[in-house]
Amino acid sequence: MKTILIVGIGAGNPEHITIQAINALNRADVLFIPDKGASKADLADLRREIIARYVTNPASRTLGYAVPRRDASNPDYGAGVDDWHAALAERFAGLLSEVPDNGACAFLVWGDPGLYDSTIRIVERLRQTHPVSVEIMPGITSVQALTAAHGIALNRIGEPVQITTGRKLGTVADDTIVMLDGQTAFTEADPDLEIFWGAYLGTPDEITISGRLGDVASQIVETRQTARARHGWMMDTYLLRKRD
Repeated sequence: MKTILIVGIGAGNPEHITIQAINALNRADVLFIPDKGASKADLADLRREIIARYVTNPASRTLGYAVPRRDASNPDYGAGVDDWHAALAERFAGLLSEVPDNGACAFLVWGDPGLYDSTIRIVERLRQTHPVSVEIMPGITSVQALTAAHGIALNRIGEPVQITTGRKLGTVADDTIVMLDGQTAFTEADPDLEIFWGAYLGTPDEITISGRLGDVASQIVETRQTARARHGWMMDTYLLRKRD
C-alpha cells in the first residue's frame, strides 16, 4: 500500500518546520510541489527551499504539478468548491502513479493541514477509489505567527477565541481571528474594535499593522493593494478584539 504524508510546513519561515515534519519529508520517495502559476511562484520556491535545506534522502525526488483553478464565477460557493476538490482528487490520483509500490509521497501544506486547508478532504475523496494510508504532520499556523509578530497572547484569561473567514465575519466575539478575507470584511466591522493585522507572516516580506480599526483600516487596505501588486498574491490574517 502506498502512503500519503500530509506535512504542515509552517506559515512561511523555513525554520517553522518541525522535526516530525523533517523526518516525514525524508521518508518520501516523491515530494509534490503545487504550481499555481508565475504570480504565486514564491509559494513553490519556499517549498523547494525547505526541501533543499532539510531533505537528505538521496532516493527522493521532487515533482511539480499544476493546480486546477476554482471556478469563482459559480454563484453557489459550496458547489464550486466541491467541483474544485473533485478535480484536485483526480489530479492527486494521477500523481500516485509516480509513487513506487509500498512507497510514500508527501504534500507540503502551508501552515497546518487541519486549519482552513483542503488537502485532507481531497485525500479522503481519493481514498474512496485508491487504497492508500495517510499520515498527517501538524504545522505552525499563521494564527501563531500573527500573535508572535505582534507580541500578544491570542486569548484573554479564561476567554474563548473564534476563528472564522472573511466571508462569515459577522458579530465579532471578544477575540476573533479572521482568515481568507479577500474582500476586506473588516472595513464593515465596528470601528472601535482593535485590529492586529499581518501579511506574509514568517517571511522576509512580513508586514504588520495594529491599532483602533477606524484609525488603521484604510492603511491596511492600501497596504494590501500595494503588496498584492508587488508580489502577485496576498496571504494575510488578522485578530479583531474588543478593546478593554
